[in-house]
Amino acid sequence: MPPPDPSGDLRSTVARKTLALRGPNLWARETVLECWVEFPEIANPVGNWRSWLLSWLPGLEAQFAEADTTPTPETLAGLIQHITLHLQSRTDLQVSFGKVVHTSQPGVLRIIIQFDDETVARAAFQLARRMIDSALWGQTLDVNAEINLLRELAQDVCLGPSTRAMVDAAKVRAIPVRRLTEGSLVQLGWGSKQRRILAAATSQTSAIAEDIVQDKDLTRRLLNEVGLPVPQGRPVTSADDAWAAANDIGLPVVVKPRDGNQGRGVALNLYTREQINVAYAAAKEESDSVIVEQFAEGEDYRVLVIGRELVAASRRQPAHVIGDGVQTVHELIAEKNRDPRRAADHAAALSRIRIDAVATAVLAEQGVTPDSIPGKGRMILIRRNANLSTGGTAVDCTTEVHPTICAAAVEAAQTVGLDICGIDMIAPDITQPLSPRNGVIIELNARPGLRMHLYPSEGEPRPVGKAVIDTMFPAHCNGRIPVVAVTGVNGKTTTTRFIAHLLGQNGWCVGMTSTDGVFVGSRMIDCGDCSGPKSAKSILAYPLCDAAVLETARGGILREGLAFDHCDVAVVTNIGAGDHLGINEINAPEQLAEVKQCIVAAVSANGTAVLNAADPLVVKMADTYPRRTIFFALDGENAVITRHRNQDGTAAFVRDGRIIRAEGSREQAFMALAEIPLTHGGRIGFQIENTLASVAAAWALEIDDELIRQGARTFIPGLDHNAGRFNVLDLSGVTVIVDYGHNVDALRALLDGLRHFSNQRRIVVYTSAGDRRDSDIIEQGRMLGSDFDEAWLYEGDYVRGRESGEIMKLLASGLQGASRTKRVESIFGHLDAVDRALESAKPGDLVMIQADTADETVRHLKDRHGAK
Repeated sequence: MPPPDPSGDLRSTVARKTLALRGPNLWARETVLECWVEFPEIANPVGNWRSWLLSWLPGLEAQFAEADTTPTPETLAGLIQHITLHLQSRTDLQVSFGKVVHTSQPGVLRIIIQFDDETVARAAFQLARRMIDSALWGQTLDVNAEINLLRELAQDVCLGPSTRAMVDAAKVRAIPVRRLTEGSLVQLGWGSKQRRILAAATSQTSAIAEDIVQDKDLTRRLLNEVGLPVPQGRPVTSADDAWAAANDIGLPVVVKPRDGNQGRGVALNLYTREQINVAYAAAKEESDSVIVEQFAEGEDYRVLVIGRELVAASRRQPAHVIGDGVQTVHELIAEKNRDPRRAADHAAALSRIRIDAVATAVLAEQGVTPDSIPGKGRMILIRRNANLSTGGTAVDCTTEVHPTICAAAVEAAQTVGLDICGIDMIAPDITQPLSPRNGVIIELNARPGLRMHLYPSEGEPRPVGKAVIDTMFPAHCNGRIPVVAVTGVNGKTTTTRFIAHLLGQNGWCVGMTSTDGVFVGSRMIDCGDCSGPKSAKSILAYPLCDAAVLETARGGILREGLAFDHCDVAVVTNIGAGDHLGINEINAPEQLAEVKQCIVAAVSANGTAVLNAADPLVVKMADTYPRRTIFFALDGENAVITRHRNQDGTAAFVRDGRIIRAEGSREQAFMALAEIPLTHGGRIGFQIENTLASVAAAWALEIDDELIRQGARTFIPGLDHNAGRFNVLDLSGVTVIVDYGHNVDALRALLDGLRHFSNQRRIVVYTSAGDRRDSDIIEQGRMLGSDFDEAWLYEGDYVRGRESGEIMKLLASGLQGASRTKRVESIFGHLDAVDRALESAKPGDLVMIQADTADETVRHLKDRHGAK
C-alpha cells in the first residue's frame, strides 16, 4: 500500500506559531526561535524514514543511536531542532543551543533553536520540517539544492564581511550591537554613548571627505598641493580629448571615471587610440566625467588607514587565468569562479570574475577572445586593475610597508579628512622609501572594502574590524549607559518612575519606559502600555539619553525576550501569589518567577540585583544568578536580611520611621520616611517598599547620597508625577484615592493602606483585567466586600476576550453575602462609574477608584471634577 500523499497541508508537523526571542529570554542568554509545533498522530509512515533522512544528512546518525524507530513527537521534535541548527551552520552561522519543551497541549511541543540571523533561521526551520515530512512519507527532496538556496539567502540577508568584522570586534569589547536595517546600518552602543556604522563608514566619517574623494581630479590636486606623489592627469570631455590628453601626458595612460568606485570602468596601460576610445566609452557608462592620467609602473597595492595609523596593506593581482591548452578562456573563468570563496556580490572573500567591455578589450590586447584556448602555462589577464570587486586577489604585505610610505598614506587620509581610507598605490618596491621613482598614490576610497585584509588570498588576516572599533570607542568606553530594569507583579511602575526621578538628580537625561508610556526627561514620546522590548529599544536608541530605567513586563519577555543583553541594576519588587497565571503556559507563581528572573540573569558581572527579602520566590533569584545583591524589606529583622548582613552584604530596611542602609554590621540612618511624600508619612507599607527598592537602585549606581535624598523629597505622588499610583485627592471634602491595583496581591496592599485613613463610609470603583483566572476575579470581589459600603463595578479596556459583562458578574459573585457592602452597581464605561460613585459620596467619605486607564481617569478627574 503506497504511503498517503502529503501534498497540500503538511501531515506530520504543523507549525502553530514561531516567536523570535531577540534578547535574553526564559530559555537562554542567546537569541532563539521558540517554535510551537503540533505533531498529529502519524498513520503508516514509510518504514525506512530514518534512511531517507540519513541519505540527506549522514551526520544525523548519532541522533538515532538510541531513538525508537517509531516517529514519536519527542523524536521528531529533537530531529527538527538538530537539523535546523545544522542547516544554519552550513551557511557559516555559528549556533549550537537547542532544546525541546513540552506544553500543556496534547501533541504540541516547543522547539527552542538558537539563531544568529532570524531570516535564515526561519528558513532553516521550515526546511527541517519539510525534510521530516518528506522522509516520513517517502517523498523525494533535493536537499543539496535547498541548502544552496539557504546559503544564497544568507549571503543576501546577513551582514557583509566588512560590517561583520566590526560587529564581531564590538561584541568582543561588550559594546551593544543593534542592526537598524536589512542592510549594513548598525547601532553600536546605547543612548548618548552610541555610534553607528554603515559598511566601512562610521558616524565619525565626514560627508565632505566622502564628496572630495568621489571627485578623483580634486583629490589628485589636493594631494599634489601637500607634496604627496600623484600621477599627472586631467578630466576629458570626449574620446578625441582623451587621446589629446594622453599625448600631452605621455603614453601609456589610464582612463577612468572621475567619480567611479570598485574599479568599474577603469582601464590601465593604454598605448593606442583604439584602446583609449574603447576605454573612454566604458568609463563614460560609469560617470558623466572621465579622467585620463599617467600610468605608473609597479605593483598594485591597497593600504588601509584607520584613524592615524596604517593598519593593513595588500599586494593586489588583477583577475587572470592560466591556460591549460584544453579549455577556453571562458571555461577557465568558470572553473575559477567555482572557488567557494567567490560570490557574485561582495559578501564573500572574493568576487567572481566577469566579462564586460573592459575585460573584452584587455583580452583583445593579448590577441585572445573569451572563446580562445590559451596555451598551457600562459597567463591571460582579464582585467588590468586589481580590485577585488572585479575578480582580483590580494596578498597581505602589511609588515613590508616602509615607514615613509606608511606616513604618506596617513597624511593622504588626513588631507581629505577620512577616518577610514583605502588608498590605492603603485610602487615598484613597497619595502623601500617613498621617492619620485617609488610610490604614487592613484586613488583614495571612502568606505573601502575590508575583506581583502580579512580574507587575504595569501598571508596573515588583519584585525581591521577591531581597529575601526578602537577608533570609535576609547579603551575605557563600551558604549553603554546605566540601565536599570524593573520587574515584579506590583509596584513596577511607581518604582520605575521613582528611580528615573532619582537618576535625574544626577544631571542625567533619563529615558523611562512603563505601563503608562515612554518618557525622556519629562517629555512623553509614546503613550499606553510601553513595558515591552520595543519601547525599551526606542529608549536605548534615543541619542540624548544618559541613563535608562525600563519597566519590564512578563509579556514582553515571553514574546520577544529582553531588549538588552546586560543591565547594571535589576529590581524585582515581588512575585507573591502571582498574576497573569494561566497564560502562555505560566500556571504557577514559581513559573512566573522564572520568567521575571530573566532581568536578574542579565545583570552584568559588576552590576547589582535589588531584591525583595520578604518574598521567597524573589529571594531564590539571588541563589540562581549570583550577583552583588541589595535586599530590601520593611522589617530589618527579616531572616534573609540578617543572613545577608552576616555575609557582609548590603540591605535596606525601616527602623523607627527611618530608612536604614546596612552594610554587614555597619548601619546608617539614611533618611526619615516623614521626608518622603510617596510614603504618606510612612503610613503606606507598599509605597515604603517601593521607596526602599528605588533608593537601593540609586545606591547601586553610586548616586551621591544627598542627591538621592533630594530626589526622594521631591518625588510627589500626585496626578502629574505618579498618576494612578495611590494618588490621594480632596474633592469637596471627599477623600479620593486613585490607584491601578489590579490583582489580588495589589488589592490586599491597597486595603492595608486604606486602613490608615479614618473615613468611615467607603465607596469603591473597581474592575479587573479579563486575562485573570475566574477564581482570582471572584476573590477580588470577596475582598472588596469586607472594606467598602458601596461597590461600583465596571468593565474597561482590558476585557481580553471575555464576554461583555462577564468580569462584572464574577466580581459581583465574590461580593455576594459581603459583610459590609450594601450596594453593588454594574456600569459599562469606567468614567460613568467614577461619576456615579462621586455623586453618591458625601463630605467625609472615602472613594477608592481603580484606574483601568490611569491617564484617561486622571484627565477626567481634572477636567470634570477639578482635581489637582
